[in-house]
Amino acid sequence: MKDVIKFSGYNHRFLARFVIEAETPLAVGSGEKDILTDALVATDVNGLPYIPGTAIAGVVRHMIEEVKPEDFNVNQIFGFQDKKEGQGSEIIFTEAKILNSNGEVIDGMDLKAKDDSLLRYYAELPIRQHVRINEKGVTDKAGKFDEQVIFAGTRFCFEIEMVAKEAKDEVNFQKALEQIQSKTFRIGGGTRSGFGEIKVIKLYKRSLYLKQANDLELYLSKSSNLSEEWCGWEKHDILNDNKADGWITYELKLQPEDFFLFGSGFGDDEVDMTPVKEKKVVWKDAKGELSEELVLIPATSVKGALAHRVAFHYNRLKERFAGCTGDKEPKVGNENEAVQALFGYENQKEKKQVRGNLLFSDVIEDKSLEDKILNHVAIDRFTGGAIDGALFSEKTTYGKGQEFTLTILAKCDALKGDKIQDSLEAAMIDICKGMLPLGGGVNRGNGVFTGSLTKDGNVIYEQSR
Repeated sequence: MKDVIKFSGYNHRFLARFVIEAETPLAVGSGEKDILTDALVATDVNGLPYIPGTAIAGVVRHMIEEVKPEDFNVNQIFGFQDKKEGQGSEIIFTEAKILNSNGEVIDGMDLKAKDDSLLRYYAELPIRQHVRINEKGVTDKAGKFDEQVIFAGTRFCFEIEMVAKEAKDEVNFQKALEQIQSKTFRIGGGTRSGFGEIKVIKLYKRSLYLKQANDLELYLSKSSNLSEEWCGWEKHDILNDNKADGWITYELKLQPEDFFLFGSGFGDDEVDMTPVKEKKVVWKDAKGELSEELVLIPATSVKGALAHRVAFHYNRLKERFAGCTGDKEPKVGNENEAVQALFGYENQKEKKQVRGNLLFSDVIEDKSLEDKILNHVAIDRFTGGAIDGALFSEKTTYGKGQEFTLTILAKCDALKGDKIQDSLEAAMIDICKGMLPLGGGVNRGNGVFTGSLTKDGNVIYEQSR
């Protein structure tokens, strides 16, 4: 064993163990679909959701490449392949395995895993409906789809190991750990649309020097099974820095004027349209249980409304008005420069995709709100009767007196373009003024919110009430 270690030169091992919690639902796709949904989440041998190690490693590597820390050789640490040249990764990520109601990791085949009081609900995960609305107010081509998501509040555990030649290389390992604790760290799909936000619940670390007999023995006693205890872990403090370097944090504190409706896409036995609601896992005294259905404000609804209003304000500030031609012709949708810079875009002709520079988070709150049934009918002016197909009902949520907080992170580099930051802030202020309703049925009076907007903790607009 000593000869092998001496030959390899990698005598140091830096280890970390994370327990993380999904602040918002996760969409860690498997690439598969079924009869019920267009996108299924990845599941393990027990049929329970998990996060592949490649998903975690890819995000950490990308974040480090963006930060570009000094003396950090990304290709050396994470490995690379360039034609005939290549190098294996010096840092190893395990899969992130789910925790049961008692906070125990489920790793490996467990026939009784789904008998757990919490995990039994994971046999049927939520399905989130999506529809992309164009500038004409109708569904965009190929813009209607749905996907399966993992409950917010779900906890996972994973480990990271780094092999190194010198003790000083631990600084590189620490930089990787800092990315996972960053406010901008997101996992899975839809990270620009409200999904994938996580927080670190527990962090354990240990550094070992394998030329020392005690460290070598301790390292060899460690199991790769995440559910097995290891006596070598040392608990470490979690970074609680609320500021994200290179990002601006906007907060909208909004109060509904009365009714709002974020549609589920389905009806029930009472009405034709129902509000979307979702359950989440709540942890108390290290025990997890699934809540009742809670009020949900999907980030995609806020994002879509903002994108259209940003395009409007950008055209206004650039003095592009209807009827103008040439450079003064107004640009909408993905053709608008501000929308491209902030929300990303896709060019199918050039086969080019650019992701957005705004991070949204779903709002799932336990608030005592009542649903009200509103009936609608369009009257024929000639007959005085209901127009065929125009009699319907909807179930809306009455939220007057309640407050919801929407957090939006904006990348500083994306705001440097001319009039882009002004357009974004003007659009958010419109929401606070009640001039940009959110959700469905806005032409029927739903979705009017008013409130305040802060930028990195400083109030830049507050609606007087």
